[in-house]
Amino acid sequence: MRENIQITRLENGLTILTDRMPDVRSVTLGFFFRKGSRHEPNELNGISHFIEHAVFKGTKKRSALQIAIETDRLGGNLDAFTMHEETGFAIKVVDRQIANAFELLADMLSNPRFDEQELKREQRVIIEEIKMTEDSPEDFLGEIFNEKLFPNHPLGLSIAGTPKTVRTFNHETTQKFHARYFSPNNLIVAAAGNLEHAQIVELTEKSFNFKTKNQKPKTKDQKPKIAAPIVIKKNRNLEQAHLIIAAPFASAKSERRYAADILANALGGGTSSRLWQKVREQKGLAYSVGASAAMYQDCGVFQIYAGTSPKQTEEVLDISIAELRRVVKNGIKSEELELIKEQTIASILLGLEDSSVRAGTLARLEMVHGRQISLEETIEKIEAVTLEEIQDLAREFFQTEKIAFGALGNLNNLKIRRERLEI
Repeated sequence: MRENIQITRLENGLTILTDRMPDVRSVTLGFFFRKGSRHEPNELNGISHFIEHAVFKGTKKRSALQIAIETDRLGGNLDAFTMHEETGFAIKVVDRQIANAFELLADMLSNPRFDEQELKREQRVIIEEIKMTEDSPEDFLGEIFNEKLFPNHPLGLSIAGTPKTVRTFNHETTQKFHARYFSPNNLIVAAAGNLEHAQIVELTEKSFNFKTKNQKPKTKDQKPKIAAPIVIKKNRNLEQAHLIIAAPFASAKSERRYAADILANALGGGTSSRLWQKVREQKGLAYSVGASAAMYQDCGVFQIYAGTSPKQTEEVLDISIAELRRVVKNGIKSEELELIKEQTIASILLGLEDSSVRAGTLARLEMVHGRQISLEETIEKIEAVTLEEIQDLAREFFQTEKIAFGALGNLNNLKIRRERLEI
């Protein structure tokens, strides 16, 4: 499918992006704020996520029940999420419901009631969500590990906040934060599907064409210093041990992000990857094992994850470190590089069939790069990645003093020294 992207920027700082897909009957409307948990002060940790929930609890003209009924009547899928660098709301509907769906989301985001009693109920809901995370070993390990990986930085804090901070989110606090950050100058409206750009511009101007005091996007990013902790948390009630191996990596803005993605995929991105084959297929040590790259605007993190029996934790660790050592010394093979390039390009092309993927991509590119990167340019950059680039990345980031390790489980006798992580 060919891209048909149009852009309009309003005087109040709001950006409108559309990608017309005339051969489908669906439309995804996305409202993405350049605001995430990393932009929160410590005492308000979790408030972006709280607002994501609270806007569903009623507006000045709709109750929470009416919002739920209208969403069901639209027959679409309304989703919301909070991440470290953005908060998003998206709804996918049939094309004849564009105006109704837009008006519903716009009302929720620009006119939330933030009723005190509703907020108190939602506080309890989110505190239960936090408890649920603590009961999930993989998620809990991620949170305690990130706190040490990003010391004294918002990226190391939970997106959901803590019970202590969540209980402080009353009407006044929530309303003030929403007015300051969830404003047009921080908003990107991104839509994809069977639509007309002019209609989306008209709907946006009708709902969001008001000015704020500062027309520039309000974000405050302090670049983190990534540490190399060794974190071992004992929990005798767990059958499995969960482990993470991490290192600094390329950022989302880096020109080397394409090579970084390929390197992560070669190590643990699929069933033919090195770690999957070694740890699961050849050794049978884990059901779940893989590697990924988390890329933020000013930094990145490479991460290996595995779940295994406590007595096998050290063997999985040793195999993983050996693979990092091997890629530093020898790089990857040309066959691996070509396979992952084909896999990556195929994934991108298949994503073009989904209006939700296209709307999300529009917003993400605008947030990170301030421009749209064409499909042709993306494929060209992927195909241009060389074996030398891959090995250079590995040599730069996979260094003994930069490797971090985290484990959670029934690990009473586990002690890992820095020498064990030697590359």
